[in-house]
Amino acid sequence: MDALFTVPTPENEPVNSYAPGTPERERLQKKLAELAGTRLDLDLNISGEWRRGTGAEIEVVQPHRRHHVLGVTREATAGEWADAVAAAKAARHDWVRTDFADRAAVFLRAAELISGPYRDVLNAATMLGQSKTAAQAEIDAACELIDFLRFNVSFAEGIYREQPISSKGLWNRMDHRPLDGFVLAITPFNFTAIAGNLPTAPALMGNTVVWKPSPTQQFAAHFVMRVLLEAGLPHGVINMVTGVGEHSETALLDADLGGIHFTGSTRTFQHLWQTVGRNIGGYRTYPRLVGETGGKDFIIAHPSADLQTLAVAMVRGAYEYQGQKCSALSRTYVPASLWRGGLKDAVVGMTEDITYGDVADFANFGGAVIDARAYAKHTALFERLRGDAKATVVTGGTADDSQGFFVQPTLIEATDPTHELFTEEYFGPINAVHVYDDADFDTVVREAADIAPYALTGAVFATDRAAIARASEALRFAAGNYYINDKPTGAVVGQQPFGGARGSGTNDKAGSWQNLIRWVSPRSIKENFVPPTEYRYPHQG
Repeated sequence: MDALFTVPTPENEPVNSYAPGTPERERLQKKLAELAGTRLDLDLNISGEWRRGTGAEIEVVQPHRRHHVLGVTREATAGEWADAVAAAKAARHDWVRTDFADRAAVFLRAAELISGPYRDVLNAATMLGQSKTAAQAEIDAACELIDFLRFNVSFAEGIYREQPISSKGLWNRMDHRPLDGFVLAITPFNFTAIAGNLPTAPALMGNTVVWKPSPTQQFAAHFVMRVLLEAGLPHGVINMVTGVGEHSETALLDADLGGIHFTGSTRTFQHLWQTVGRNIGGYRTYPRLVGETGGKDFIIAHPSADLQTLAVAMVRGAYEYQGQKCSALSRTYVPASLWRGGLKDAVVGMTEDITYGDVADFANFGGAVIDARAYAKHTALFERLRGDAKATVVTGGTADDSQGFFVQPTLIEATDPTHELFTEEYFGPINAVHVYDDADFDTVVREAADIAPYALTGAVFATDRAAIARASEALRFAAGNYYINDKPTGAVVGQQPFGGARGSGTNDKAGSWQNLIRWVSPRSIKENFVPPTEYRYPHQG
């Protein structure tokens, strides 16, 4: 087809409120009941075929109702991993030659399916399987995933349209080829949008993918795969393997590994990097490694900060989705004048008003932490703090797993700003506060900038513009996403591209062209319309 196409201009998907009496609330509640009453086989999908895995069974449960099994997935065997890799390699021949318009159409259709008939399905699956409230599921499984799909198409068009200049008699072109090999996408439990974006972003750019979701997100991942196939994704372009990844080295050590797209723990990403490094002579190319890992995200308040907006930011930033966001607030630095002047009482009052429970009850603010391992990590911290003279639990510090993995929103006041509470990532509803003398703001900022090994998100609250300017400069390398008078969570595709550096990842900015550019291998083409016919140069005359 001889035409230069312009893709639809993307706009952020409107967010439904699910307020009482709204039709979307009624639809979602019906879908929750339907999915909760269905026990699914959460199978692999290789080359478009749903296959029952042959490895060990893994029960996928509701974290807030941990005895309720939603479905059963299975650990992919080495043979099944090998089949997925082979399917990705086989599909590459045709997919790499598919016009961008045809590739883009698949993902634009997927966005429309999620916006329409699959919205309630993905939201309900995310609520049940990952213990998100309706509001948190809506901004994740619906809106952010839709935004990734639509905006990525627009970002990709911009990359393809960016071309070099040409001198007289020459035509210079840039061919943005996909990587020379397949991409391994490994996705986390906490965001269905990330689980959808990590395999689809490389695929949009012409790559084929082996995708391994987290077992604790497998319920929603199953439906994401269904959406992609219904949208017309050719078989083998994205192949989904299941389980914890016991046999992932089948893909990691394959000579045709072209890249890894990862979100998860720092330790796991470092293991992947080390594995690639040890095998670097065994690849046909240097694999691209793109990862977003951990965070120890902060708020630093100046004495001029507005008390009420700061209090709300602390509560929402730390306790939404049970603190299980990479960007969740977990360390806060506040001046004594504010803390003792009403901030402490305001934060404690709101925190103690929070209810965590069954997310199907829309009155709850949150649900449970994801699994027994996360629960044990948090309760172990509470035990350590019982005899710690430098840390006082102001509210919370309790947990109960009789029905679900519930950890209460916890606020801890610590006198030592070098305490593990300010350096270790817990990934739960735990916020440590250090109260400082008002005159020490600049010192606290400098110390907070480098105390933790991470650099993902952070925020400063102040109305004093000079203080904001000083802090912003001192914190320039402390956070990849930096907020002024706002909580450090809630990045929106196309508005705040997301990612951090240091121990937080490679900072390749999901939700922008900067991520997509990592999935191409450019080829420069020079065509000379009037090539020279004489080997000697004029100065030789």
